[in-house]
Amino acid sequence: MNKINQIAWDDTVLPFQLDRSAIRGRVARLDGVLDHVLSRHDYPAQVSAMVAELALLIALIGPTVKLRWKLSLQVRGSGAIRTLAADYYAPQDDDSPARIRAWASFDADRLDERPPFEQIGEGYFAILIDQGEGALPYQGITPLAGASLSDCAQTYFAQSEQLPTRFQLATGLSRQPAGEPAWRAGGVMLQTLPASPMAPSEGGSGEGGLITAADILQGLESEDWSRANILLDTVEALELIGPSVGPTDLLLRLFHEEAPRVFDPQRVEFGCSCTADRVRDTLSIYSAKDIGHMTTPEGIVTADCQFCGAHYEFDPQSLGFEATVDPEGNPLPDKGEA
Repeated sequence: MNKINQIAWDDTVLPFQLDRSAIRGRVARLDGVLDHVLSRHDYPAQVSAMVAELALLIALIGPTVKLRWKLSLQVRGSGAIRTLAADYYAPQDDDSPARIRAWASFDADRLDERPPFEQIGEGYFAILIDQGEGALPYQGITPLAGASLSDCAQTYFAQSEQLPTRFQLATGLSRQPAGEPAWRAGGVMLQTLPASPMAPSEGGSGEGGLITAADILQGLESEDWSRANILLDTVEALELIGPSVGPTDLLLRLFHEEAPRVFDPQRVEFGCSCTADRVRDTLSIYSAKDIGHMTTPEGIVTADCQFCGAHYEFDPQSLGFEATVDPEGNPLPDKGEA
């Protein structure tokens, strides 16, 4: 524990296992990551809260997936908050941090005083796994359910993965005596260890027939899961967000009778994968006529990354499938030539 306690816990994810229960989990703390994500946009407080919650969710879920490249969470709704998106990029090696980015689109005129989640409206929650070149992406979708994004994620794991999962999250502005207020987030994820597949009961016990943990677990597994959830219910928001309570202290406070075992923590940082070449590839589906409509009066095509705000400018003749010059401005061979 001494080595673990010396770690600065902000922007880390700590894996753990409850040895007396077949349950694993993660504790995550985000600080600088959220500052990088949110400082690039002038989001209203309701939108910032949803972006912070989604970033925290992907920080917790990402390390649980055997991932070679990217995990994405997407939320689409009919309300004032139209889109929420977050990406988690797997570490390149054991000493590298994972990278996270997140973004939202919204209609400012429709925002009101209701809780942020209610302003998403009807829609869906999606998890996408992209293992990179040579692999087919996986996508799982579930309707928006419950009263939070974490409720949606719990529903996804029960419905699509047959894996009871619980999240307890907290986000908020930290108002330190010195300095500007800054967003912080912290949370705990609990998940039963994967076992042999079981056929769920016909229909689910949850609202609208959705599958819940009660439909999947039986006997001692169900008792262990219920006990761990009751213990997690005692956690307070300030314990989750920190920084006064370390994740190891939190685990001992909550689960000391379950014999918690911690593993090496994973660092996370803000990171975006956008490049000029990738933006150019995105525009390669358009014709010269389409590119013409995108061209500014100054004779350039511009593009801004929604995640990091990077600004790109292109020669319109180098874009689209009818491009006549390469990115350096050199003429391309006539496509009609042999």
